[in-house]
Amino acid sequence: MARSDSFFIRAKLNAGGSTPTGFNTYFQEAIDLGAYVDALGKSVLRIHNIAVSVTDVSGTSVEITGAEEAAAQFVLCTQSQGSLPFPSDRAVISSGSILASRTATGNGLAARNYEEFDNLPQLWTNGYLVAVDQIFLGGQASEYWQGDVVFHVVMECTVETMTQAAAMALALSQQ
Repeated sequence: MARSDSFFIRAKLNAGGSTPTGFNTYFQEAIDLGAYVDALGKSVLRIHNIAVSVTDVSGTSVEITGAEEAAAQFVLCTQSQGSLPFPSDRAVISSGSILASRTATGNGLAARNYEEFDNLPQLWTNGYLVAVDQIFLGGQASEYWQGDVVFHVVMECTVETMTQAAAMALALSQQ
């Protein structure tokens, strides 16, 4: 397979969390890959690494309301989702979560943060091949966040050439 030099695709998703209508509501943003993927033209995208960070809407650390616990999850999929899929779902490229707790009263930074990234392409030997025109970044956040939770994703990618039959088979399996 022919490969290109690596490049980065960036995306972000506001997963809610600070208003009652945003609690445990699934949010999703499409990421257009049409410039990189063309299954008929034998071109596919390989995701080598994914870096994920979590902030509030202004780019700073998310605070918690009072002495509470809060959680948020993200997922990167090859298909649009209506709710968080399980990490074992065939459409899932990457997923993870953050759990934070605050022991002091009043609003402020979490005393403890726990991150869990279930699937990341860098955990696999050869990354993750994508042959669809769009992928979807989805997520949700629980209550007790002081502001909305924003997931920022940076993907290191290359474009590769496959046989047309292999590229179409991969594209159909990811739809």
